[in-house]
Amino acid sequence: MDKLRRVLSGNESPDEESGIMSQLDDASTLSWSTRIKGFLICFIIGILLSFLGSFALFLNRGLTVFAVFYTLGNVVSILSTCFLMGPFNQIKKMFASTRLIATIIVLVSFTMTLLSALVFHKAGLALLFIIIQSLAMTWYSLSYIPYARDAVKKTVMTCIG
Repeated sequence: MDKLRRVLSGNESPDEESGIMSQLDDASTLSWSTRIKGFLICFIIGILLSFLGSFALFLNRGLTVFAVFYTLGNVVSILSTCFLMGPFNQIKKMFASTRLIATIIVLVSFTMTLLSALVFHKAGLALLFIIIQSLAMTWYSLSYIPYARDAVKKTVMTCIG
């Protein structure tokens, strides 16, 4: 369990000197159980927001409301991991070279989904960005599982070729 805590908090090598960012992160007064509870609460809220958006599809202007709730649910779900790793480690890991492109696509799709739904009032465009958002979130999430993206690439290439 201690190894899991060190990996999630980014403290894999205790001999390494800590910079200002890690010192700020270490200043957190949250216990491990509080971090787990915070993660679960935020993650469940994110899922509920996305789920509530699905019910909005049956309302007037439902696709717009769905786009907003779905995007906010994904944002809250990603932010929930800040409880596990800490906000600075989460940002470092999000913008690591292995997932930089996926992170940028996810953030751009979040922005474009909200803009197309709230500012431009284009339901079809919002739906397109929701699809891109879903694919980008899947690819981003797979980047945290060792060799998962390679397995997906090989499976897709096998199905296509």
